[in-house]
Parts: sequence; C-alpha cells; structure tokens
Amino acid sequence: MYDLHEFLEPINVASFNNDKGYNDGQLANFISAYEDELPDLEETDIVFVGIYGHETMKDSNASNAIRKQFYQLHYWHTDVQIADIGNIRSGATINDTYAAVKIVLAELLKMNKTVILLGGSHDITLAQYFAYKELQQIIEASVIDATIDLRSESSIRSENFLMEMLTSEPNFVKHYNHIGFQSYFVHPRMLETMDKLRFDCYRVGMAKDSIEEMEPVIRNTNLLSFDISAIKSGDAPANNCSPNGFSGEEACMLTRFAGMSTALSSMGIYGYDPGNDVNELTAKQISQMLWYFVDGKSRSKQEAVLEDKHNFNEYHTAFTDMDTVFVQSKKTGRWWMQLPDKKLIACSYKDYINASNNEIPERWLRAQERQ
Repeated sequence: MYDLHEFLEPINVASFNNDKGYNDGQLANFISAYEDELPDLEETDIVFVGIYGHETMKDSNASNAIRKQFYQLHYWHTDVQIADIGNIRSGATINDTYAAVKIVLAELLKMNKTVILLGGSHDITLAQYFAYKELQQIIEASVIDATIDLRSESSIRSENFLMEMLTSEPNFVKHYNHIGFQSYFVHPRMLETMDKLRFDCYRVGMAKDSIEEMEPVIRNTNLLSFDISAIKSGDAPANNCSPNGFSGEEACMLTRFAGMSTALSSMGIYGYDPGNDVNELTAKQISQMLWYFVDGKSRSKQEAVLEDKHNFNEYHTAFTDMDTVFVQSKKTGRWWMQLPDKKLIACSYKDYINASNNEIPERWLRAQERQ
C-alpha cells in the first residue's frame, strides 16, 4: 500500500472561483477535495485526479482549468459522492509521470473506486492501462478519438502509444473499441489490421447517426480514454485537430453512457491545452461532460443486477437456427443478449430486432469471433 500523499499535490477550491465563494447548490460545496488532508474515500463513488503536463506544454495545468468550470456547476445527484484528490506531481521524465499515474490509479482501483483522470496528452492512456496491468486485470478498453494512435513511424508519444498498449506482452487487453475515428486521418491498412485483430472501430459518421448504439460498447468497457480531438473544434476550440467530429451534446451523451456502465472503473479526458482555448469554452465543454458522467453514475445505481430476473423482461428468439435469449431491464430499458456459452453481453434494441428478423446481429457475430 503506497502513501498517496507523496504522489499528489493539494488544490485550492476557492481559487477556482477567484475567492468569490460558491452558492449552496454548486458542486464545490459537495466535493470532498484534497486541500489540507486527503479526503476519506470509503463512501466515495467517483474520484477525480488531475495530471500535469502536455507533450507540447509540459507545465500546462489543464485539470485546474477544467475544475474551475466543473466546481461552479450545480449538484443534482445527491446519491453520488465525489472526491477530488488533487494533482499527480510531474515526474522528471514522461516515464516517471507514467509510473506515478499507474501507482495512484492502481491504489484507487484496489479500493473499487471509479476514477476520472483529467489533463495530460493522450499517451497518458498508456499509464492508465499500466494500472490494470499492475493488478493483472484483463480488461476491455475503449478510446474515443478522431485518429487511431498506432503510428509507429511517429516519434510523438501521443501518436504511437496504442502500439505498446495493444501488442506488448504479457497483454491484458481482452478487447479494444475505437469510437469516432475520421477516415481521412487514418491509413486504410490500419483499419484492416484492427479488423484482423477482431477489434471494433466505429467511424464518426456511423457513431453520430446511431449514437445509442455506442451505449452497449461503452457499457462493456473497463477503461475509457477520451481525446478532445474527437469533438469538432466549433464546440471545443482548444481542439485544433478538425472542424468535424462529435458535437458537444454528443460528447456529453457518450460520457453519460460511461457513467451508466457498472463495468467502467476509469475514464481519462486528454489533449486539452488551456493555451489554445477560446473564452474557456473547451473547459466548459469538458466540465459539462463530467456532469453528465455523474448523471450516468446516478442512473447506474437504479439498475438491477442481471441475476435479479424479476427486474428484467426475457425474450426468446432464433436466428439462422440459433436459439438465443434477450433480456431487457425494467428499470432502465437497456438490453443484453446471450451468447452460446450462456454469457450475457450488452446490446441494443436494434440487435433484438435484427435477431427477430432472422438476421445475425453484428455485435453477436463479432463477440463469437473473439471466443
């Protein structure tokens, strides 16, 4: 057991509102923050932790810029307890920073906390993964990003980190999903490679057209990494990657899906550089994404466990001579489908309709290919 104090720096909550104070409904009054002493995390549902550093702006404190906006939002979800344990100290090298992130996150995962990582460039996802590897937890990982960071020819860490994450041995990534890639940024052969590995990649247009189809993908996810390059620059001005991408509302929907997942234990939001922001709009966008994550977490508390059969409707159907079962939650309306090994996986109403029309659901087929 590590003493987290040696890896963390406290924050000053009052400074996020220029010492003007907060009204009695704002989140600042309900978050247990590390100002003098680390908060007691025993009853905490969500733990926020900031990360200094950015590949091009090493001292950029993106996490505090996001906090400034988040702490001013209003607290609607009294059933969700939130703590903020400050910022992870910068290491002398990027590998030192990775090690600190790994240690802090691994300790929080051992406590069964849901952790939100804020700040840093997208390669911090690798340190996020190292925490699970340290604990030898086999995971499903999902990344929301306009590009696929598998460019082995690039010397920029945030453009090639997925190579190590997905191919290093021993490997603890059972399955990988990529949501929101923009085709013109991705070499066609890269997608062919991902498909051969049975990884699932969803083009931004497909995801936008059927955003609800991303919910089962995220529901199965343990590690989620969100690069703000996935949001169009009009809604997140600090993103100078592309004028196209998810809208601000769609980004909030995706993080709400993440909060609803009982499997998800960590989410990182990366790539935000306050120096490129306009009127703090990107920080406001991210803060609202976080608010919707909390909203999803509150909703997840309403969901029954699959073993409580009286809380689910059960539907038996067959496609191509294959009998299967779909279940739907009476509480949240979400769907699951049964694989031949009797395991239930997250799915959507569309999957049920396809099966009822004697069509093999794509999600079912891909899951079977990975068996």
